[in-house]
Parts: sequence; C-alpha cells; structure tokens
Amino acid sequence: MQVDLGVPKWLQALLSEEFFRQCAVHESSRKNEKNIFCLDCRSSFCPQCLSPHSSHRLIQIRRYVYQNVIRLDDIEKLIDCAFVQSYINNSAKVVFINDRPQTRPFRVSGHVCITCDRPLQDPYHFCSLSCKVNHLANSEEGISTYLYECNYLPLPDIDVSHFTPDSVLDSPNFSSGNNSPTATVSREPPPPGSIVIKKKRPSLIQPPTSTVDVIVQSDSPVISFPTDPIPVCFPVNMKRRKGAPTRSPLY
Repeated sequence: MQVDLGVPKWLQALLSEEFFRQCAVHESSRKNEKNIFCLDCRSSFCPQCLSPHSSHRLIQIRRYVYQNVIRLDDIEKLIDCAFVQSYINNSAKVVFINDRPQTRPFRVSGHVCITCDRPLQDPYHFCSLSCKVNHLANSEEGISTYLYECNYLPLPDIDVSHFTPDSVLDSPNFSSGNNSPTATVSREPPPPGSIVIKKKRPSLIQPPTSTVDVIVQSDSPVISFPTDPIPVCFPVNMKRRKGAPTRSPLY
C-alpha cells in the first residue's frame, strides 16, 4: 500500500502487517500464529498474547485461498466497504485485505478493479480493502469521510479457554499425545498372602459378563463372582457371502 497522510496509522499498519507468522514469545505453544490485530497498539499477536489486549479494539484475521481476509461485519464498523467485492468463507462474508498477485494479465471487457485492473463481478469496483484505500487517499474528497468512529471492538469468536497453559505443558504428568493432562492413579498392592484372580475379557461371539478383579484372602472359604450378563447387541449377517456370479446370455 502507498502510505498517505490522510490514512490513519492503524489502517496503514493493518494493510502492511504480515499475519500468520509464528509468535516469538510462544514458539513451543499450540495456536501460536499471529492472526489478531490490535488497533490501539497497531500490531499483531497470537491468541496466547490476548490477555494484555483484552480492553483494546481487536480484529481477527482469517485465511481464504491462501490470502489474508477480514470479516465484512468487523471492518465495516471502522471504514465504509461499499463496492469492495466480498466472498463467503465459513458462512460469513469476507474481503481481502490486500490485492492478490496476478500471474498473467487479464483481457476482459467487463468490470475490473479501479486500482489493479483485476476482473470483478458487476456491482463491485474494488477487489480488496487496500485498493479502495489507495483510491480514496488519492481522490479529492479524501478518506476521512469514509472512516467510522468505533471505541469498542471486542473479539466475540475467540475463546482461549481451550488453550493449555504453559504450566500444564511443563508438568511431568502431561501426555504429549493427548490434549489433556493425564491423571495419576495410585494402586495399592494386595495384602500379603492373598491371590489376585483376573477374568479375561470375553470375545465378540460369546455374551460377555462383567469383568472384575477379585482378591482372595487365604482364610476366605467362599468366593462369589457376578453372574449377571451384560446385554450386548450383535450385528446381523456378519460377513455374508454373495451368491455365485452368473453371466448374461450371449445373443
């Protein structure tokens, strides 16, 4: 984007920021891509760094066809986005932040972007937010009349409660193959002189019974096991073979 004095600093930073880079503070954490932009600090950060910016004006950046996009409902609270072509991403309208690179020149006679000559649909005049900002900044009326004042802009779609704290990740009881810490279970050894009897798990063919571990004391004369079977639903027609193949007659 071409820097202009009429463009606010937060908008210049938004259009020039490189999103979805790895956060240097949370390199070993999950979800460490910088996809949140703070208008007050004019910088991007990952969801792990959200706490210091909880009272600031925030916008979430998303990806669509490998390009940075922003929801139309969010950016329209700050600037007029009329005639900027929008797309549907996850059931929401989004617009591109910057113009997309063109590998080859397009030869069309229909609607094209006023700034970069990219083909557009009929009612639109700009392919991205930066193209409209450049056009308004270089126009006679300027961009100030298209800006809106917004003092409160939270992130309703971000929920950091599912992120694992660093203190839990550093715990020795945390399993790397699971998203939740593993519970530590302590099993006391059986008393001396006792015999541990373990019943095997039943197969799928025979009706299973309840599996229990019985500790038999040396002085216990009677041992009782549960005999009530567990109801099991068996599949019908397992591995049913087809009939012999037949060939159609030749005429």
